[in-house]
Amino acid sequence: QVRVVESGGGLVQPGGSLRLSCTPSGFTFSGYWMNWVRQAPGKGLEWVSRISVSGNITQYADFVKGRFTISRDNAKKTLYLQMNSLKPEDTAVYYCTKQPWSGGRPPGQGTQVTVSS
Repeated sequence: QVRVVESGGGLVQPGGSLRLSCTPSGFTFSGYWMNWVRQAPGKGLEWVSRISVSGNITQYADFVKGRFTISRDNAKKTLYLQMNSLKPEDTAVYYCTKQPWSGGRPPGQGTQVTVSS
């Protein structure tokens, strides 16, 4: 059974930074591409970023490109999302999922990120 624990969210002012972490279990972490997705209040899930098995390939949605950095530590079985220059529109619950992600509800509870002054 896949289980996921996301952490690192919180309240931050515009322009601030946060680092999210995700520790999944129930599958071989080092064998899967991984995604970060998010859900803003009143909106649907949207893809944010993905990373290859080895971490040498990363992809980003246009709205976070240049501000967010995805990374992973396969030895620690942990996925990260460094978020810089945060904007109010980044306010959302952030989830991690393994590939393939079909757009459905992620398995974890997510971590809340609120960007507000």
